[in-house]
Amino acid sequence: MDEKALRDYLRRALSWHEAHADWKAAVKDFPVKDRGKRPKGAPYSGWELLEHMRLAAHDILEFSRNPKYVSPEWPEGYWPKKPAPPSAAAWDKSLKELERVLKEMGDLVADPKTDLLAPIPHGSGQTILREALLIADHNSYHIGQLVLVRRLLGCWPGK
Repeated sequence: MDEKALRDYLRRALSWHEAHADWKAAVKDFPVKDRGKRPKGAPYSGWELLEHMRLAAHDILEFSRNPKYVSPEWPEGYWPKKPAPPSAAAWDKSLKELERVLKEMGDLVADPKTDLLAPIPHGSGQTILREALLIADHNSYHIGQLVLVRRLLGCWPGK
């Protein structure tokens, strides 16, 4: 496989849906009334999962490209303070921000000037390859949780 193909796979892996629902499908038409509900037996609401994905992806992207970036405190800096979004606009803003972050990480891995395997100078051995795969892996896990939350709430298409 040539390098351009590898970079394209990495870029696509950040949002693909080849083996399961992608993040857009997991949140599509999520009823406003259900976004902040934690179904019985589930520790998170749809809002908490969406916002966590956004916050974590943002953190990973900024760490990857900004030596002056300071990560938030764990775990409180990676989760919203309340289970419900403060407004429908906050939900929409989180969606747009997650999309932007994934695009920017995709642009970073697709750029031939980015050395995917070089240790990030301000890190402790991390590489851009590792960080891109971390976002893909992390989001995949939480997308599954989003689908489960929607199934438990009875608002997943095809139930």
